[in-house]
Amino acid sequence: MNRIKTWFKNCFAYFVKKPVIASVLLAFILGLGYCFILYIQSRIASGDFKYFIKDFIEIATIGTIAGFFLIYPLILSVINLVILFFPKKRMALIELITLAWGAFCTAIYLPLEDIFFSADWNVQLYNAERHTPIFTQTFPTVITLVCIAAAGYLVLHFVPLKKLPPLVIACSFAALYLGMFTAVLWTIQLWGEWYPILYSANCILVILKLMQYKIGEWADVQQMNLRDCATEQQPIDTAIYSNRFLNACHHFLMNSRHWPIAGLVLALPLLGVLIGILVLFGQQPDAFIKAWTETSDWTLSMQTAPQNLIRDEHYLCTVAAGGHRRIVKPLRMGERHGHAVIVNRQLMIANAFEQLLEERTPRFHRHVRHFYDTYGFPVAKLIRSRYAADAVYFIMKPLEWLFLITLYLFDVKPENRIAVQYLPKRDRVKL
Repeated sequence: MNRIKTWFKNCFAYFVKKPVIASVLLAFILGLGYCFILYIQSRIASGDFKYFIKDFIEIATIGTIAGFFLIYPLILSVINLVILFFPKKRMALIELITLAWGAFCTAIYLPLEDIFFSADWNVQLYNAERHTPIFTQTFPTVITLVCIAAAGYLVLHFVPLKKLPPLVIACSFAALYLGMFTAVLWTIQLWGEWYPILYSANCILVILKLMQYKIGEWADVQQMNLRDCATEQQPIDTAIYSNRFLNACHHFLMNSRHWPIAGLVLALPLLGVLIGILVLFGQQPDAFIKAWTETSDWTLSMQTAPQNLIRDEHYLCTVAAGGHRRIVKPLRMGERHGHAVIVNRQLMIANAFEQLLEERTPRFHRHVRHFYDTYGFPVAKLIRSRYAADAVYFIMKPLEWLFLITLYLFDVKPENRIAVQYLPKRDRVKL
């Protein structure tokens, strides 16, 4: 038991001494261990350990990815939260890693969740895609506020306090407040998306820790200056100005405990100055509010987007819904497998041809269907842009003509068969 306690104490001491290396190792070990446990459970269930060595390489790869992209952000979050309760302790490198790695992971996560920052609320989306959580026309305003907050952070992080005038420190605090306010709105807007929320929460923790540390550091600098003056028997600078207001401001800013209040007071004028500058470059005065409200699908959204259309795994359905209208020429809405799809004539002809095959040559139709299921679905997944859909539309044109000729050769009323494709069942019965 004593050995276990000693081991934990040594691990904790190493973690405090070298937090970056320790956190990286912990993330790697936990990720690898989690994947290894899942692997062992699956193999015990199947009773097959034949390819353990080969599988171990895959486990190590997946475990490393899971460790650094899923577990490491959680470890950094815990460190940032715990260190907040130790005023004299600061892990500056952990803060920088949190901000940089968190931004990178969030930038990867959002597209994977089908969140499109280029699509405003009025843009038609498909399947599970979601509109941008920030109005695209207000990007300059939001980016400016983030950059100002980053500048305030970098000034306080890298420039020694002894070289910074008190007013610059207060302005840096004001910039951090603007960044923190933006992070709070981001958290509210994307409530339910834990990964982006985790990053914004860490940004807030890092800002609070920096403020807390700098307030304590300035108090230590002031005490050191007082000791130096007492040792050298020099008079203490009271900075009594003839102007009472300047004198009061000086004494107010020389007390580091007043910096959060000063930063909060200066945040609004700083925001006003930034908005005034941005208006000169074409931004609206209320752009920061519209950034969150002129959206849909999110907490602060005040707009209603058009309902998402279903882009079917059938790649011709994908072409009809996803290509440029003047090229693929969508005709109407249809129904497939119980959900709405956009149909064009090419899609209707192809489906009518398949229906004819199923009626006249069912055995050959099964082979054609198997071929299509094997190769058609992967092709549909590759169609991720309008230009790709247009290209498939042109490639399918010769086959469309072949299908149409076949329908006119073997069907008494080919246009009737084409017209009823993808209609709801009740409409087909009426026709």
